Amino acid sequence: MNGPEISISFAPELQVLAAPARRGGATAFVTDGSSTLGHIVESLGVPLTEVGALLVDGRAQPVSYVPRERESVEVRPVERPQRVPGAPLRFLLDVHLGTLARRLRLLGVDAAYESEDIGDPELASRSAAQRRVLLSRDRGLLRRRELWAGGFVYSDRPEEQLRDVLGRFAPRLAPWTRCTACNGELKDADKESVRERLEHGTRRTYDVFAQCTACGRVYWRGAHHAQLQTIVDDAVREFGDAVA
Repeated sequence: MNGPEISISFAPELQVLAAPARRGGATAFVTDGSSTLGHIVESLGVPLTEVGALLVDGRAQPVSYVPRERESVEVRPVERPQRVPGAPLRFLLDVHLGTLARRLRLLGVDAAYESEDIGDPELASRSAAQRRVLLSRDRGLLRRRELWAGGFVYSDRPEEQLRDVLGRFAPRLAPWTRCTACNGELKDADKESVRERLEHGTRRTYDVFAQCTACGRVYWRGAHHAQLQTIVDDAVREFGDAVA
């Protein structure tokens, strides 16, 4: 490129995504004279899903703005909590985020997930068709133009991933109301109606059940309930009151 030279800097929160040479303060960048701010930012490694305000010489500009010689660009992160247009707030997770999907469902958050890799084009298309926020650790996927909305998951640890998503998007929590296996809604079920789905030991030991209205899976407060309850209690304590 042999066009205008600008100065560009990324907020500390975004530097982990930026090209290594851009992770300090402001650096010089020579543009081609026609590329937009959005194109420049993504070419340096940061998906626009992670970008809040774009300041040019201190003034906010849209991603379509074409910077000029000697202008100074500051790239800020999205504000938290991030407001996503439309309702209700729903998510779509890529194949690598199965544990996060199950934990979101445990909290009653609508989180679609495929256990098989259906490919980036299909994920982005589903995000648009179903108006779901696509969550991924794949920056290339989050740069796809057909995407409706998205968010980069910064950690590879499920407990940190959950806190990141809850803190960023502030979804409404309704623990124990959604199937962790298929994302369907749960309803109370009497013991007799689900008896044929239970093993003998479970029928003898437990009396309170819930059943998924979509896949029929039956739930009860078994051996792992205390561990799951801890996840629920921690999330509700930090990110909002339970609805159910």
